[in-house]
Order: sequence, then structure tokens, then C-alpha cells
Amino acid sequence: MNRGNDTIRVLIPLKLRKKNGRPKIMPPADYRPSEDQAQDPHILRAIGRAWGWRRRMEAGEFATLQELAEAVGLAERHVSRQLRLAYLAPEVLKRLACRRDASSVSLYDLRFLAGESWPEQVARVFD
Repeated sequence: MNRGNDTIRVLIPLKLRKKNGRPKIMPPADYRPSEDQAQDPHILRAIGRAWGWRRRMEAGEFATLQELAEAVGLAERHVSRQLRLAYLAPEVLKRLACRRDASSVSLYDLRFLAGESWPEQVARVFD
């Protein structure tokens, strides 16, 4: 039932720059941060990491979560929970990463919303 044209792509216009030897995610040039800076940077970092892991798994670099966890030096349970962030609704990802809308749930709660329907995710994250 899964055909090649059923794929949904989420593109987030970010740039990676090195700062003090570590990669730093830079927003688009036309981005204006809100005055209250309510977005938690840990959420953005966790989403970016989850998408990186998802790409590596889809590319066949790792066959199992255990292999991925060993490669990144983290516990398998932690990796599996964080990886759920890569499967959030596109609208949630867009509002968190591009618009920097404040989330009404914590990073811990956000990880468990990936199994919900997309409209339900949007309602629970931003209401």
C-alpha cells in the first residue's frame, strides 16, 4: 500500500555553522525572534538530533536502534524515546522550528505525542 509518491517531506530552512568547534543551528536570515524567547532550545536540539538519527536509519547506516544507540554513545531507551520527535506532525515541527511558537508541553511530554493524530498533536502542543 505504500507507494513512492505517498512520501511527505518536511523541509526546515536552517543552516549549520561551527561555533567553538561545535555545530550550531542558525535560523533563516529573515527570521525575527519573538520578544519573550519562550521556545525551549532543548526542544529544538532534540528535534534536530531525532531527524538526524532518522535519516541515518533510513539510509541503512544502522539496522537497529541498538546499533544507533551504541554509535552515538547513548542508552537504547533514550534513543528510542528521542527518535519519536522525528515523527511529529509537520505543522507542529513548522511551528516549533520555524516560527518558534512556545510549546505548552515539556520535551518529555512531546516525545509521547507522536502516536497521536496530527490535529490532536497540534491541539495538545499549542493549546
